[in-house]
Amino acid sequence: MEGLNEATVRLQSRAGSLILVIALGASGMALAQQAPDKLVRTVADDVLATLRQDPELRAGSQTKFAELLEQKVAPHFDFERMTRLAVGRGWRQATPEQQKALVEQFHNLLIRTYATAYTAYKDIAIDVKPLRMQPSDSDVQVRTEIKVPDGQPVGVDYSMYKSGSDWKIYDVAVEGVSLVTTYRSTFADEIRQGGIDGLIKSLQTKNTLPASGTKKQQ
Repeated sequence: MEGLNEATVRLQSRAGSLILVIALGASGMALAQQAPDKLVRTVADDVLATLRQDPELRAGSQTKFAELLEQKVAPHFDFERMTRLAVGRGWRQATPEQQKALVEQFHNLLIRTYATAYTAYKDIAIDVKPLRMQPSDSDVQVRTEIKVPDGQPVGVDYSMYKSGSDWKIYDVAVEGVSLVTTYRSTFADEIRQGGIDGLIKSLQTKNTLPASGTKKQQ
């Protein structure tokens, strides 16, 4: 658990880092058909407008923000691919049932982490950088810059791949630090200590603990 907790703390401590995920909400075929950077920019405007208008979100409700993430953000992430990359070699050791449990728990961990971090940041702006890509490109990196009031801008890169007509996110890098890579080292330690079941148990325990370092959920 110690390694997993340290990874979460490191992710939460990067100014504005985890809140960026709000730039990727909304759904619909019209948006899915857009280029990746256009999709991120369009959705960012929509989600930020929701945050500004919803009193509960502005009051810092982690529960409400977690619901927003599940509704508008989660569909744009490939959590199975993210989990597979984060678990690394251990993924091949896991049974189908264990793999399913890992994806579910990692999904929950990311949503909780983002919702917890949200309470510290308000009134942010998101600048999506233009993307140069060829029509045949199926794996790209969308660069954005998160502008926090009275703080330094935070660079965030979204690794995305094309799945059918949709673009899916499989990694997020904050100031050059990959989320998947960060978790990979801690997951490897957990697997060495307790095997796949040990990692699943650690994730389950983390997901049942009260959020720390933030104000009480509304």
